Amino acid sequence: MIFRKKKQYTVYTYGAPVLKKPAEPVDRIDGNILEIGNEMLQAMAVFEGIGLAAPQIGISLKIMALNLPTDPDEGAELTSSLGEVLLMPLMPLVLVNPEIIFFSGAFGVRSEGCLSVPEIYAPVIRPLGIRLRGVTLGGEVIDCECGGLLGRCIQHEMDHLEGVLFVDRLTPDEFAKIEPELKALENAGVRNEFKRKIAG
Repeated sequence: MIFRKKKQYTVYTYGAPVLKKPAEPVDRIDGNILEIGNEMLQAMAVFEGIGLAAPQIGISLKIMALNLPTDPDEGAELTSSLGEVLLMPLMPLVLVNPEIIFFSGAFGVRSEGCLSVPEIYAPVIRPLGIRLRGVTLGGEVIDCECGGLLGRCIQHEMDHLEGVLFVDRLTPDEFAKIEPELKALENAGVRNEFKRKIAG
């Protein structure tokens, strides 16, 4: 019997310089970009995330991966926006050069976590709706309004592409509550080169 060695996947954690660096746009979707997209989908699955941005795996390019649950019992906030109708059946999905071209004027608060800030959660205020534009790995242009958990997840991943973490958006009081945990995470990151590794 032949045993294949499991591949190791890495996500960079709080304190890693790559997470604070704005990502560069993708010039064209070629074999390398397809490979990065596939790597992101696999890493997202192994780490059991619903979203991942390329900087989180150490690549400063404007690419995000999404895989939101469609069952409300699994925490999905489903709305009737075009984004849910169009994008949910395509999950898991990779978007290249995504951009948010509109934010709604209404805001909501929801607890967020992050694969790069493991086991730390805090309430984040974000617009309840956005308009997303991006390109799939197959070259299809996506342009639609998104709300609910989908809209929030896209905003979270877009932040990563701008060098922003969800903890950067907390109120001073909420940040103070998790600051000791963040410092512990950063100290551990120094010892581990700011890398979380899982074999998948």
